[in-house]
Amino acid sequence: MQTPKGFEGRLPQPQRALSLHFSARLFLLHNTRRNQNKEPPTSEEDGASKRNIAFITICTIFLVGCVIGIAFSVNVETESSDNGRRQKDRVISSVKAVKILCKPTVYQKECENSLMKDAGNITDSRELIKLAFSVTMKKIGKELQKIDNMRKNESDPRAKMALATCKQLLGLSAGEFQRSIEKMGKFDLDNLNNILTSLKVWLSGAITYQETCLDGFKNTTTHARIKMRNLLTTSMHLSSNALAIISTLASTVELVGGRNLAEGGEHVFGHGEVIPSWVVDDDIGGGIRRLLHQSSHRLKANAIVAKDGSEKFKSIGEALKKVPKKNKKPFVIYIREGVYREYVEVSKTMTRVVFVGDGANKTRITGKRNFVDGMITYKTASVAIHGDYFVALNIGFENSAGPQKHEAVAIRVQADRSIFYRCSIDGYEGTLHVHAMRQFYRECTVSGTVDFVFGDAVAVFQKCTFVVRKPLKNQQLIVTSQGRKEKQQPSGIVIQGSSIVAKRKVKSGSKAYLGRPLKNYSRTIFMNTYMEDIIKHEGYMAKQGRRGPVGMNTCFYGEYNNSGPGSNKSKRVKWRGIKKLNAESARQFTPLKFFHGDQWVRITRIPYYPDILPKR
Repeated sequence: MQTPKGFEGRLPQPQRALSLHFSARLFLLHNTRRNQNKEPPTSEEDGASKRNIAFITICTIFLVGCVIGIAFSVNVETESSDNGRRQKDRVISSVKAVKILCKPTVYQKECENSLMKDAGNITDSRELIKLAFSVTMKKIGKELQKIDNMRKNESDPRAKMALATCKQLLGLSAGEFQRSIEKMGKFDLDNLNNILTSLKVWLSGAITYQETCLDGFKNTTTHARIKMRNLLTTSMHLSSNALAIISTLASTVELVGGRNLAEGGEHVFGHGEVIPSWVVDDDIGGGIRRLLHQSSHRLKANAIVAKDGSEKFKSIGEALKKVPKKNKKPFVIYIREGVYREYVEVSKTMTRVVFVGDGANKTRITGKRNFVDGMITYKTASVAIHGDYFVALNIGFENSAGPQKHEAVAIRVQADRSIFYRCSIDGYEGTLHVHAMRQFYRECTVSGTVDFVFGDAVAVFQKCTFVVRKPLKNQQLIVTSQGRKEKQQPSGIVIQGSSIVAKRKVKSGSKAYLGRPLKNYSRTIFMNTYMEDIIKHEGYMAKQGRRGPVGMNTCFYGEYNNSGPGSNKSKRVKWRGIKKLNAESARQFTPLKFFHGDQWVRITRIPYYPDILPKR
């Protein structure tokens, strides 16, 4: 067998597998002894260190297969010249490989049955994972074909809209599996951590899109939601299995000391520092860095928008039509001061789009779509961001529908590696929908009333301000509502070095909760954040689901080193999901650790701190 490129001079494949096998045992034994006299960490990420040694050993050999494309160690092919016997042995090996692959999944039988049908004699672990992705994608595709008929037979207008939205969301879900298949073809040792991190984020996004489809049937009057849930059951199970496989593999890499080349060490303040050699003018980072230091009249933009007609474009939508598909360089759209009453969508093919305004209170995009007037929540957004590597600087986003209109989203973000700097996001209920993927917010202001930051992204807010507004008389004030459905999802909301304050009119009456679980594994962390006395002593409230309170025992809510009268934890609710964080466990939720690599943030030179913030 030909030696793969990059492995010349290394141990032969069987010896390399055994070497990693032995290294894993030593690593786990060392860590077990080292931690025997320590208090167990509270972060759920640290739970991986307690995995069964035998299973981790299997996964280690499985990892070798992923990286260099060799068969599992369970291959039992003989030297018999009988081709029939050889074929039979290969099939037996494939069955064993499938069983190992499916071992960490929740829906194990469905995993095995779906793969064995098409696996043939495949034992290569990479090919089996790609097959798992492909089977799931095809299943979603079959479900998509049935939605049009469901719409034709539907009488409820809101349910019709929900079904149309499901078609869009399931298409996005299938797209995440497609790019995961493509990413699997790029496995090698040098970028293994980055690939696994991206796969986890994308597969998590695929699951979120499916769940958002079902959420759209709120307040519908027919059985459309039940029919859709029944239709999606198998693909949701297969999606969960795919994420479990990749998450277990990623945990194994971490346990055997895998490198993460995307990790950085030093903080980035952006001003007066030497720009590292890896930032070149053609990089997205070089482009964004220049924008931070240029005044508006010197700004070199690809498109300029002015509401008064003084520039080529009068609307943002017109300017977006000029963005090349799958753009490889920053496409800068400078939006001059003004209030832009239009609904803006940065589509999936519009990558690396940069919005630059004249200030968060000067350049504003606003809309007023809302739930009460017949829209489902997903469709109420004034601005929707789908294209990866989106950046917004000095701009405001708003939904002006008002508190009486219930859910009314100012901006929905589902673009991977998106960044918002010095932006304002204003509304009432459901202001900011951090829907999916990796998102970083720095020095932004978010205002609202009920669940005004919600969704299932991997989202970090650093040095931001959250402003509680006056609600209706019968409304509860809730800052966050995180929507993590599966324990294996890497998603969560992290609020670091920020402030939670209230408008003057609110202070005399209502109190606000820090959050409530939107789904069973909701995860939200508050660190180094100032909390005014607007925060209730209980801290958190339960959301009533169809079968009772949601996530009280399975959520992960943590607070570390916060300040202000609202930060007193002595009277917080006593759910099992409320965690006590120390410095070690809190560090797992700092940007560098939570994103599992931060080069996409650092390269922009936007002010940023990767670790626990120093004391003020």
